[in-house]
Amino acid sequence: MSDATPSLMINEIFFSIQGESTWSGLPCVFVRLTGCHLRCAYCDTEYAFFEGAKRTVQEIVAEVAGYGCELVEVTGGEPLLQPNVHGLMTKLCDLGKTVLIETSGACDISGCDGRVIRIMDLKTPGSGEVERNLWSNLEHLRAADEVKFVLTSRGDYEWAKRMLIEHRLHERVRAVLMGAAAAMPAGEHIAGCAGLSLRELAGWVLADRLPVRVQAQLHKVIWDSMARGV
Repeated sequence: MSDATPSLMINEIFFSIQGESTWSGLPCVFVRLTGCHLRCAYCDTEYAFFEGAKRTVQEIVAEVAGYGCELVEVTGGEPLLQPNVHGLMTKLCDLGKTVLIETSGACDISGCDGRVIRIMDLKTPGSGEVERNLWSNLEHLRAADEVKFVLTSRGDYEWAKRMLIEHRLHERVRAVLMGAAAAMPAGEHIAGCAGLSLRELAGWVLADRLPVRVQAQLHKVIWDSMARGV
């Protein structure tokens, strides 16, 4: 493989059901990139921090196209840490795919192809990474994008509510998503999390009449909560 050939470190590529966002429930091809500079307490893909193999962009596009699915999500880890991800997403858009990228919001989203739908995860205090949010990203959000909050506590919920109102996020994007963090044991690289009841979260949203979408992780309902490749 020539050094001049665009390539990416890939953790896994798989075909599954989209489990989150307004695209939940649809068949989707996932391209998971290796590497992340954050260590969120509730992370459920710790294996993607380091595991992976170098693949050319051409190889990745060919494998994705082979599934015959129109929806593709680029995820991680943190996919925007690898500059060649932009070329990958543009090639997928050129094939007529609907391309989503799930990003932490700690990396600049402005360089993404204008056809890519950004699902940006604003990190809450309970994640342990709230100081890493790149707030200038809010100015780059478009009507097709989505903003996600993963909540670990009532404190996280109140913080997310303030961000929603102060930045009028529901007026900037297609949807503001609120999800409850699942219980996660401490790992080699993460602190772990006690988790939050989805029922509790739903009650708070209803009481406050927030203009948000409460979301579960559908793929964890269908398959084992820690299964890979789904």
